[in-house]
Amino acid sequence: MKTLIEPFKIKSIEHIPITSYSQREKFLENAFNNTFYLHSEHVTIDMLTDSGTTAMSSRQWAALMDGDESYAGSKSYFKFEDAVRNITGFKHIIPTHQGRAAERIVFSILGGKGRVIPNNTHFDTTRGNIEFSQAEAVDLPTSIGTRPDVAADFKGNMDLDALKALIEKTGKANIPICMITVTNNSGGGQPVSMENISQTKELLNSYGIPLYLDCCRFAENSYFIKQKEKGYENKSILEIAREMFSYADGATMSAKKDGLSNTGGFIALNDDKLAEKMKTVLIVTEGFVTYGGLARRDLEALAEGFREVMDENYLKYRIEQVKYFGDLLLAAGVPLLVPTGGHAIYLDAKRFAPHIEPEFFPGQAIACEVYKTGGIRSVEIGSVMFGKKDENGKHIAPPMELVRFAVPRRVYTKSHIDYTAEAIIEVFNNRTQLRKMKIAWEAPLLRHFTAKFEYV
Repeated sequence: MKTLIEPFKIKSIEHIPITSYSQREKFLENAFNNTFYLHSEHVTIDMLTDSGTTAMSSRQWAALMDGDESYAGSKSYFKFEDAVRNITGFKHIIPTHQGRAAERIVFSILGGKGRVIPNNTHFDTTRGNIEFSQAEAVDLPTSIGTRPDVAADFKGNMDLDALKALIEKTGKANIPICMITVTNNSGGGQPVSMENISQTKELLNSYGIPLYLDCCRFAENSYFIKQKEKGYENKSILEIAREMFSYADGATMSAKKDGLSNTGGFIALNDDKLAEKMKTVLIVTEGFVTYGGLARRDLEALAEGFREVMDENYLKYRIEQVKYFGDLLLAAGVPLLVPTGGHAIYLDAKRFAPHIEPEFFPGQAIACEVYKTGGIRSVEIGSVMFGKKDENGKHIAPPMELVRFAVPRRVYTKSHIDYTAEAIIEVFNNRTQLRKMKIAWEAPLLRHFTAKFEYV
Protein backbone atom coordinates (compact mmCIF):
# COMPACT_ATOMS: atom_id res chain seq x y z
CA MET A 1 0.00 0.00 0.00
CA LYS A 2 1.18 3.53 -0.79
CA THR A 3 -0.68 5.46 1.92
CA LEU A 4 1.64 6.42 4.77
CA ILE A 5 0.07 6.23 8.22
CA GLU A 6 1.26 7.38 11.60
CA PRO A 7 2.98 4.46 13.36
CA PHE A 8 1.02 5.19 16.54
CA LYS A 9 -2.54 5.86 17.70
CA ILE A 10 -3.84 8.72 19.83
CA LYS A 11 -4.56 7.89 23.48
CA SER A 12 -5.03 11.36 24.94
CA ILE A 13 -5.90 14.75 23.47
CA GLU A 14 -5.16 18.38 24.31
CA HIS A 15 -7.64 21.04 23.27
CA ILE A 16 -6.32 23.86 21.10
CA PRO A 17 -7.77 27.41 20.90
CA ILE A 18 -9.69 28.61 17.86
CA THR A 19 -9.51 32.41 17.64
CA SER A 20 -10.49 35.15 15.20
CA TYR A 21 -8.26 37.33 13.03
CA SER A 22 -9.12 40.44 15.04
CA GLN A 23 -8.28 38.66 18.30
CA ARG A 24 -4.94 37.50 16.90
CA GLU A 25 -4.09 41.02 15.74
CA LYS A 26 -4.51 42.20 19.32
CA PHE A 27 -2.59 39.26 20.78
CA LEU A 28 0.34 39.97 18.45
CA GLU A 29 0.29 43.68 19.19
CA ASN A 30 0.46 42.89 22.91
CA ALA A 31 3.36 40.52 22.13
CA PHE A 32 5.39 43.36 20.56
CA ASN A 33 5.06 41.61 17.17
CA ASN A 34 7.38 38.85 18.40
CA THR A 35 5.99 35.31 18.33
CA PHE A 36 8.09 34.37 21.38
CA TYR A 37 5.97 36.70 23.53
CA LEU A 38 2.66 35.10 22.49
CA HIS A 39 0.78 33.19 25.19
CA SER A 40 0.39 29.54 24.24
CA GLU A 41 -3.36 29.70 24.88
CA HIS A 42 -3.53 32.17 21.98
CA VAL A 43 -1.77 29.81 19.54
CA THR A 44 -3.77 27.32 17.45
CA ILE A 45 -0.90 25.46 15.75
CA ASP A 46 2.47 25.90 17.44
CA MET A 47 5.46 25.44 15.14
CA LEU A 48 7.78 27.82 16.93
CA THR A 49 10.11 24.91 17.67
CA ASP A 50 10.38 21.13 17.72
CA SER A 51 12.42 21.37 20.95
CA GLY A 52 10.69 19.86 23.98
CA THR A 53 7.32 19.84 22.20
CA THR A 54 7.18 16.08 21.54
CA ALA A 55 4.12 14.03 22.47
CA MET A 56 5.61 11.38 24.73
CA SER A 57 4.53 7.77 24.39
CA SER A 58 2.56 5.67 26.88
CA ARG A 59 5.78 3.80 27.65
CA GLN A 60 7.54 7.06 28.44
CA TRP A 61 4.72 8.16 30.74
CA ALA A 62 4.88 4.77 32.44
CA ALA A 63 8.65 5.17 32.82
CA LEU A 64 8.13 8.52 34.57
CA MET A 65 6.34 6.69 37.38
CA ASP A 66 9.39 4.50 37.89
CA GLY A 67 11.78 7.43 38.35
CA ASP A 68 14.25 7.01 41.18
CA GLU A 69 14.59 10.50 42.64
CA SER A 70 17.75 9.70 44.63
CA TYR A 71 20.11 12.68 44.61
CA ALA A 72 23.15 10.56 43.83
CA GLY A 73 23.51 7.20 42.12
CA SER A 74 19.92 7.09 40.85
CA LYS A 75 19.08 3.93 38.90
CA SER A 76 17.28 6.19 36.43
CA TYR A 77 20.60 7.85 35.56
CA PHE A 78 22.21 4.51 34.77
CA LYS A 79 19.33 3.63 32.42
CA PHE A 80 19.89 6.97 30.69
CA GLU A 81 23.66 6.46 30.59
CA ASP A 82 23.29 2.99 29.07
CA ALA A 83 20.86 4.26 26.43
CA VAL A 84 23.14 7.11 25.35
CA ARG A 85 26.30 4.99 25.43
CA ASN A 86 24.61 2.26 23.40
CA ILE A 87 24.14 4.78 20.58
CA THR A 88 27.21 7.02 20.89
CA GLY A 89 29.85 4.72 22.36
CA PHE A 90 31.29 7.53 24.48
CA LYS A 91 32.92 6.83 27.84
CA HIS A 92 31.61 9.83 29.79
CA ILE A 93 27.90 10.70 29.66
CA ILE A 94 27.14 13.95 31.49
CA PRO A 95 23.42 14.87 31.80
CA THR A 96 22.23 18.47 31.57
CA HIS A 97 18.78 20.02 31.76
CA GLN A 98 18.91 20.96 28.05
CA GLY A 99 21.28 21.53 25.14
CA ARG A 100 22.28 25.11 25.88
CA ALA A 101 23.37 24.03 29.37
CA ALA A 102 25.68 21.49 27.74
CA GLU A 103 27.01 24.19 25.40
CA ARG A 104 27.58 26.61 28.26
CA ILE A 105 29.65 24.06 30.17
CA VAL A 106 31.68 23.08 27.10
CA PHE A 107 32.48 26.64 26.04
CA SER A 108 33.12 27.94 29.54
CA ILE A 109 36.09 25.55 29.40
CA LEU A 110 37.01 25.44 25.70
CA GLY A 111 35.94 28.94 24.68
CA GLY A 112 37.52 32.27 25.54
CA LYS A 113 38.98 35.32 23.85
CA GLY A 114 41.09 34.56 20.80
CA ARG A 115 39.61 31.12 20.24
CA VAL A 116 37.65 30.14 17.15
CA ILE A 117 34.98 27.44 16.89
CA PRO A 118 34.13 26.35 13.31
CA ASN A 119 30.91 24.53 12.44
CA ASN A 120 28.94 23.70 9.33
CA THR A 121 26.43 26.19 10.77
CA HIS A 122 26.02 27.12 14.42
CA PHE A 123 22.47 27.41 15.68
CA ASP A 124 21.44 30.30 17.91
CA THR A 125 22.25 29.09 21.43
CA THR A 126 25.50 27.44 20.32
CA ARG A 127 26.61 30.69 18.78
CA GLY A 128 25.37 32.59 21.83
CA ASN A 129 27.36 30.47 24.27
CA ILE A 130 30.49 30.69 22.14
CA GLU A 131 30.22 34.46 21.82
CA PHE A 132 29.37 34.83 25.52
CA SER A 133 32.73 33.19 26.26
CA GLN A 134 34.30 35.81 23.92
CA ALA A 135 35.31 33.19 21.39
CA GLU A 136 34.36 33.48 17.72
CA ALA A 137 31.79 31.22 16.07
CA VAL A 138 32.49 30.63 12.37
CA ASP A 139 30.03 29.03 9.94
CA LEU A 140 31.45 27.02 7.04
CA PRO A 141 28.53 25.70 4.98
CA THR A 142 29.04 24.55 1.42
CA SER A 143 28.12 27.04 -1.29
CA ILE A 144 25.07 25.02 -2.28
CA GLY A 145 24.04 24.89 1.39
CA THR A 146 23.19 28.60 1.23
CA ARG A 147 21.11 28.28 -1.97
CA PRO A 148 17.55 27.67 -0.79
CA ASP A 149 16.24 27.40 -4.35
CA VAL A 150 18.57 24.56 -5.39
CA ALA A 151 17.68 20.98 -4.43
CA ALA A 152 20.60 18.67 -3.63
CA ASP A 153 21.47 15.87 -1.24
CA PHE A 154 23.38 16.65 1.95
CA LYS A 155 23.20 20.42 1.78
CA GLY A 156 24.14 20.47 5.47
CA ASN A 157 27.75 19.42 4.78
CA MET A 158 30.85 21.20 6.05
CA ASP A 159 32.95 23.07 3.44
CA LEU A 160 36.24 21.21 3.86
CA ASP A 161 38.31 23.63 1.79
CA ALA A 162 37.03 26.54 3.86
CA LEU A 163 37.76 24.61 7.07
CA LYS A 164 41.35 23.95 6.02
CA ALA A 165 41.83 27.59 5.05
CA LEU A 166 40.45 28.72 8.43
CA ILE A 167 42.79 26.40 10.34
CA GLU A 168 45.80 27.62 8.35
CA LYS A 169 44.83 31.25 8.90
CA THR A 170 43.84 30.98 12.57
CA GLY A 171 46.35 28.39 13.74
CA LYS A 172 45.39 25.04 15.21
CA ALA A 173 46.30 26.20 18.72
CA ASN A 174 43.42 28.69 18.60
CA ILE A 175 40.81 26.11 17.55
CA PRO A 176 40.04 23.93 20.61
CA ILE A 177 37.33 21.92 18.78
CA CYS A 178 35.47 21.86 15.50
CA MET A 179 31.73 21.11 15.47
CA ILE A 180 29.29 19.61 12.99
CA THR A 181 25.57 20.12 13.57
CA VAL A 182 23.40 17.15 12.48
CA THR A 183 21.03 17.89 10.94
CA ASN A 184 22.01 21.44 10.00
CA ASN A 185 19.17 23.43 11.60
CA SER A 186 20.14 26.94 10.47
CA GLY A 187 20.74 25.53 7.01
CA GLY A 188 17.18 24.26 6.67
CA GLY A 189 17.30 20.99 8.61
CA GLN A 190 19.55 19.58 5.90
CA PRO A 191 21.48 16.37 6.57
CA VAL A 192 25.23 15.84 6.67
CA SER A 193 26.67 12.86 4.82
CA MET A 194 28.76 10.18 6.48
CA GLU A 195 31.47 10.87 3.90
CA ASN A 196 31.58 14.53 4.92
CA ILE A 197 31.76 13.67 8.63
CA SER A 198 34.58 11.16 8.08
CA GLN A 199 36.50 13.53 5.79
CA THR A 200 36.14 16.35 8.31
CA LYS A 201 37.54 14.06 11.00
CA GLU A 202 40.44 13.06 8.74
CA LEU A 203 41.30 16.70 8.07
CA LEU A 204 41.06 17.63 11.76
CA ASN A 205 43.23 14.67 12.75
CA SER A 206 46.05 16.03 10.61
CA TYR A 207 46.02 19.16 12.80
CA GLY A 208 45.24 17.46 16.11
CA ILE A 209 41.87 19.22 16.51
CA PRO A 210 38.98 17.27 18.13
CA LEU A 211 35.61 16.93 16.40
CA TYR A 212 32.35 17.35 18.33
CA LEU A 213 28.85 16.70 17.02
CA ASP A 214 25.89 18.87 17.91
CA CYS A 215 23.70 15.78 17.64
CA CYS A 216 20.20 16.88 18.66
CA ARG A 217 18.73 15.38 15.44
CA PHE A 218 21.15 12.49 15.00
CA ALA A 219 18.41 9.93 14.25
CA GLU A 220 16.88 12.06 11.50
CA ASN A 221 20.36 12.56 10.03
CA SER A 222 20.97 8.79 10.17
CA TYR A 223 17.71 8.16 8.32
CA PHE A 224 18.73 10.56 5.53
CA ILE A 225 22.08 8.76 5.24
CA LYS A 226 20.26 5.44 4.91
CA GLN A 227 17.99 6.87 2.21
CA LYS A 228 20.47 8.93 0.23
CA GLU A 229 24.06 7.69 0.71
CA LYS A 230 25.36 4.70 -1.19
CA GLY A 231 26.40 1.76 0.96
CA TYR A 232 24.04 2.50 3.86
CA GLU A 233 20.73 1.37 2.41
CA ASN A 234 20.88 -2.01 4.17
CA LYS A 235 22.23 -0.76 7.50
CA SER A 236 20.08 -0.15 10.56
CA ILE A 237 19.60 3.34 12.01
CA LEU A 238 21.57 2.24 15.08
CA GLU A 239 24.50 1.04 12.96
CA ILE A 240 24.56 4.31 11.03
CA ALA A 241 24.35 6.40 14.21
CA ARG A 242 27.17 4.45 15.81
CA GLU A 243 29.42 5.00 12.80
CA MET A 244 28.58 8.70 12.81
CA PHE A 245 29.60 9.04 16.47
CA SER A 246 32.73 6.92 15.92
CA TYR A 247 34.28 9.82 14.00
CA ALA A 248 33.68 12.26 16.87
CA ASP A 249 35.65 12.96 20.03
CA GLY A 250 32.62 14.33 21.82
CA ALA A 251 29.06 15.54 21.44
CA THR A 252 26.52 17.92 22.88
CA MET A 253 22.80 17.30 22.61
CA SER A 254 19.51 18.93 23.28
CA ALA A 255 17.64 15.69 23.93
CA LYS A 256 14.39 17.66 23.61
CA LYS A 257 14.55 16.78 19.89
CA ASP A 258 15.58 13.21 19.05
CA GLY A 259 15.37 12.19 22.70
CA LEU A 260 11.60 12.41 22.12
CA SER A 261 11.15 14.09 25.49
CA ASN A 262 10.13 17.42 26.94
CA THR A 263 13.42 18.27 28.62
CA GLY A 264 17.01 17.11 28.91
CA GLY A 265 20.39 17.07 27.23
CA PHE A 266 23.91 15.79 27.65
CA ILE A 267 27.62 16.13 27.00
CA ALA A 268 29.38 12.95 25.87
CA LEU A 269 33.13 12.52 25.43
CA ASN A 270 36.10 10.20 25.96
CA ASP A 271 38.73 12.60 27.35
CA ASP A 272 39.07 11.80 31.07
CA LYS A 273 40.67 15.09 32.19
CA LEU A 274 38.27 17.24 30.19
CA ALA A 275 35.30 15.25 31.47
CA GLU A 276 36.36 15.90 35.08
CA LYS A 277 36.50 19.64 34.41
CA MET A 278 33.06 19.54 32.86
CA LYS A 279 31.63 17.53 35.74
CA THR A 280 32.99 20.12 38.18
CA VAL A 281 31.21 22.92 36.32
CA LEU A 282 28.10 20.74 36.17
CA ILE A 283 28.04 20.30 39.93
CA VAL A 284 28.48 24.03 40.51
CA THR A 285 25.78 25.11 38.05
CA GLU A 286 23.41 22.23 37.20
CA GLY A 287 23.46 19.51 39.82
CA PHE A 288 25.18 16.26 40.72
CA VAL A 289 26.70 14.13 37.96
CA THR A 290 23.90 11.56 38.10
CA TYR A 291 21.08 14.01 37.46
CA GLY A 292 22.55 17.20 35.95
CA GLY A 293 19.62 19.51 36.68
CA LEU A 294 16.93 17.00 35.69
CA ALA A 295 14.29 15.24 37.71
CA ARG A 296 15.31 11.60 37.61
CA ARG A 297 11.95 10.65 36.13
CA ASP A 298 12.92 12.73 33.08
CA LEU A 299 16.00 10.55 32.68
CA GLU A 300 13.66 7.56 32.55
CA ALA A 301 11.60 9.17 29.79
CA LEU A 302 14.77 9.98 27.85
CA ALA A 303 16.09 6.43 28.11
CA GLU A 304 12.87 5.16 26.53
CA GLY A 305 12.86 8.01 24.00
CA PHE A 306 16.30 7.05 22.74
CA ARG A 307 14.98 3.55 22.10
CA GLU A 308 11.85 4.72 20.30
CA VAL A 309 13.62 7.23 18.07
CA MET A 310 15.62 4.44 16.41
CA ASP A 311 12.40 2.93 15.01
CA GLU A 312 12.64 3.24 11.23
CA ASN A 313 8.86 3.27 10.86
CA TYR A 314 8.72 6.34 13.09
CA LEU A 315 11.53 8.08 11.19
CA LYS A 316 9.91 7.35 7.83
CA TYR A 317 6.65 8.89 9.06
CA ARG A 318 8.52 11.85 10.54
CA ILE A 319 10.46 12.73 7.39
CA GLU A 320 7.50 12.08 5.08
CA GLN A 321 5.18 14.29 7.15
CA VAL A 322 7.53 17.23 6.67
CA LYS A 323 7.89 16.42 2.96
CA TYR A 324 4.10 16.33 2.58
CA PHE A 325 3.92 19.77 4.21
CA GLY A 326 6.54 21.12 1.82
CA ASP A 327 4.93 19.55 -1.24
CA LEU A 328 1.63 21.30 -0.48
CA LEU A 329 3.38 24.65 -0.45
CA LEU A 330 5.54 24.00 -3.50
CA ALA A 331 2.45 23.01 -5.49
CA ALA A 332 1.00 26.45 -4.71
CA GLY A 333 4.19 28.23 -5.79
CA VAL A 334 5.36 29.14 -2.29
CA PRO A 335 9.16 29.57 -2.28
CA LEU A 336 10.83 27.14 0.13
CA LEU A 337 14.27 25.94 0.99
CA VAL A 338 14.51 22.67 -0.95
CA PRO A 339 14.62 19.82 -0.43
CA THR A 340 12.62 19.70 2.79
CA GLY A 341 14.71 18.63 5.75
CA GLY A 342 13.97 16.47 8.74
CA HIS A 343 12.08 18.58 11.22
CA ALA A 344 10.70 21.70 9.54
CA ILE A 345 9.86 23.57 6.39
CA TYR A 346 11.67 26.84 5.80
CA LEU A 347 10.06 29.61 3.78
CA ASP A 348 12.54 31.55 1.64
CA ALA A 349 11.68 35.07 2.75
CA LYS A 350 13.82 36.74 0.06
CA ARG A 351 11.69 35.24 -2.71
CA PHE A 352 8.48 35.31 -0.66
CA ALA A 353 8.67 39.06 0.06
CA PRO A 354 11.23 40.54 -2.37
CA HIS A 355 9.90 44.08 -1.74
CA ILE A 356 11.22 43.98 1.85
CA GLU A 357 14.98 44.46 2.20
CA PRO A 358 16.80 42.24 4.77
CA GLU A 359 17.34 45.17 7.14
CA PHE A 360 13.55 45.46 7.40
CA PHE A 361 13.15 41.80 8.36
CA PRO A 362 11.01 40.10 5.69
CA GLY A 363 10.96 36.84 7.66
CA GLN A 364 9.54 38.54 10.74
CA ALA A 365 6.84 40.19 8.65
CA ILE A 366 5.86 36.81 7.20
CA ALA A 367 5.83 35.08 10.60
CA CYS A 368 3.57 37.80 12.03
CA GLU A 369 1.13 37.65 9.13
CA VAL A 370 0.88 33.85 9.18
CA TYR A 371 0.03 34.05 12.88
CA LYS A 372 -2.66 36.67 12.24
CA THR A 373 -4.06 34.63 9.37
CA GLY A 374 -4.26 31.22 11.03
CA GLY A 375 -3.06 31.42 14.64
CA ILE A 376 0.11 29.54 13.62
CA ARG A 377 3.33 30.33 15.43
CA SER A 378 6.66 30.09 13.62
CA VAL A 379 10.11 31.70 13.98
CA GLU A 380 12.30 33.91 11.81
CA ILE A 381 15.76 32.54 11.02
CA GLY A 382 17.44 35.35 9.16
CA SER A 383 18.41 38.94 9.84
CA VAL A 384 16.61 39.03 13.19
CA MET A 385 18.34 35.91 14.51
CA PHE A 386 21.73 36.24 12.84
CA GLY A 387 22.00 39.77 11.41
CA LYS A 388 24.72 42.12 12.62
CA LYS A 389 25.92 45.68 12.08
CA ASP A 390 29.34 46.86 10.93
CA GLU A 391 31.35 49.61 12.61
CA ASN A 392 29.31 52.20 10.71
CA GLY A 393 25.99 50.74 11.81
CA LYS A 394 25.19 49.26 8.40
CA HIS A 395 23.17 46.04 8.41
CA ILE A 396 25.06 42.83 7.64
CA ALA A 397 22.58 40.16 6.54
CA PRO A 398 23.17 36.41 6.91
CA PRO A 399 23.29 34.29 3.74
CA MET A 400 19.61 33.34 3.94
CA GLU A 401 16.37 34.91 5.15
CA LEU A 402 14.15 32.07 6.35
CA VAL A 403 10.98 31.44 8.33
CA ARG A 404 10.94 28.07 10.07
CA PHE A 405 7.81 26.05 10.73
CA ALA A 406 9.13 23.31 13.01
CA VAL A 407 6.83 20.29 13.25
CA PRO A 408 6.58 18.87 16.80
CA ARG A 409 7.10 15.12 16.95
CA ARG A 410 3.98 12.91 17.11
CA VAL A 411 1.72 15.91 17.78
CA TYR A 412 -0.11 17.11 14.66
CA THR A 413 -2.28 15.20 12.20
CA LYS A 414 -2.60 15.55 8.44
CA SER A 415 -5.46 18.03 8.80
CA HIS A 416 -3.31 20.25 11.03
CA ILE A 417 -0.63 20.27 8.33
CA ASP A 418 -3.26 21.02 5.65
CA TYR A 419 -4.60 23.92 7.71
CA THR A 420 -1.13 25.37 8.25
CA ALA A 421 -0.27 25.10 4.55
CA GLU A 422 -3.55 26.83 3.67
CA ALA A 423 -2.72 29.79 5.93
CA ILE A 424 0.80 30.15 4.49
CA ILE A 425 -0.56 30.01 0.93
CA GLU A 426 -3.11 32.72 1.74
CA VAL A 427 -0.35 35.00 3.06
CA PHE A 428 1.77 34.25 -0.01
CA ASN A 429 -1.09 35.13 -2.36
CA ASN A 430 -1.36 38.50 -0.58
CA ARG A 431 2.39 38.95 -0.12
CA THR A 432 2.58 42.45 -1.63
CA GLN A 433 0.68 43.67 1.43
CA LEU A 434 3.42 42.54 3.81
CA ARG A 435 4.95 45.52 5.61
CA LYS A 436 8.50 46.38 6.63
CA MET A 437 9.45 46.06 10.29
CA LYS A 438 12.04 47.52 12.62
CA ILE A 439 13.39 46.63 16.05
CA ALA A 440 12.17 48.97 18.79
CA TRP A 441 14.22 47.24 21.51
CA GLU A 442 16.73 44.40 21.59
CA ALA A 443 18.91 42.51 24.06
CA PRO A 444 22.69 42.48 23.50
CA LEU A 445 22.76 38.70 22.93
CA LEU A 446 20.26 36.27 21.33
CA ARG A 447 18.03 39.22 20.60
CA HIS A 448 15.38 37.25 18.67
CA PHE A 449 13.98 35.74 21.86
CA THR A 450 13.00 39.05 23.43
CA ALA A 451 13.23 41.79 20.75
CA LYS A 452 10.28 44.15 20.35
CA PHE A 453 9.16 45.07 16.84
CA GLU A 454 7.22 47.86 15.19
CA TYR A 455 5.92 48.24 11.66
CA VAL A 456 7.64 50.88 9.53
